[in-house]
This record gives sequence, structure tokens and C-alpha cells, in this order.
Amino acid sequence: FLLPPPANQKGPGQAVRAALRAAPPFGAKVEVSDVDGDNGWVAPPLAPWLEKALAKASEEHMGKPHATMGEGGSIPMFNLMSRLFPRAQFCVTGVLGPGANPHGPGEGLNIDYTQRLIAAVTSVVASHGDWSLEGA
Repeated sequence: FLLPPPANQKGPGQAVRAALRAAPPFGAKVEVSDVDGDNGWVAPPLAPWLEKALAKASEEHMGKPHATMGEGGSIPMFNLMSRLFPRAQFCVTGVLGPGANPHGPGEGLNIDYTQRLIAAVTSVVASHGDWSLEGA
């Protein structure tokens, strides 16, 4: 299931299991073996140093202003990482685009964009030391 990030994953899984068992469609035999997952993740606000580093890297390497987006899915690994490292900042990014077909046959990357993204991420990582100077 793709749930809104703050949703608890246990409730919907149990509800689907109960609904399928209560009234199997077309008299089908329904067996639910495992509904498992973890809760999604809600990104914390960006620290000032990271906001500045992302803006600079985006202009320098992409030629466009930095933007953020939430897609409504869940990335359980970052929920775990946030619990383990509560003061950490995360920059979750990727190179998906039209025709990329992620995790499927013919998966592809735009090499030019990938190279620019690597340079931008490198710039952000290099800026990481600035946070201690700014107290962010």
C-alpha cells in the first residue's frame, strides 16, 4: 500500500485483510498471508544551511531555482533513519523522468541529467560544514 506519510500502516492492512475475508468476491477462496510494511516519512523543514546549499547547487548545475515536492507515497527507510538520527537533514532525490521506467524492463537514465545531479549533490555535501558556522 502507498499511504500518506503520517498514516500508521497497521490499520489499513488489517482493514483490507478483514474486508477480503468477510466477503470474498465471486465466491473466491481468499488467503492473506502477510500484510507488512512500515510507516511513511514526513520530511522535517530544511535547515537554513541546506536550503542555501540546495539553492546554490540547483542554480549552478541545473540552471534553475531549487524546488521541493512531496508525492504522497512513503519511504519507510527514511522514517527509520529519522528516528535513529533525529537531528539529521535528508536530501532525497533521483533522476527519474519521462521514459525512465523505474524498476522495470528497459529502465534508463538521462546521462547528462545524472551527471549534473551528481555534481549538484557533491556541491551540497561540500557545503555541509557551513551549518556549524551558522549555528543551523
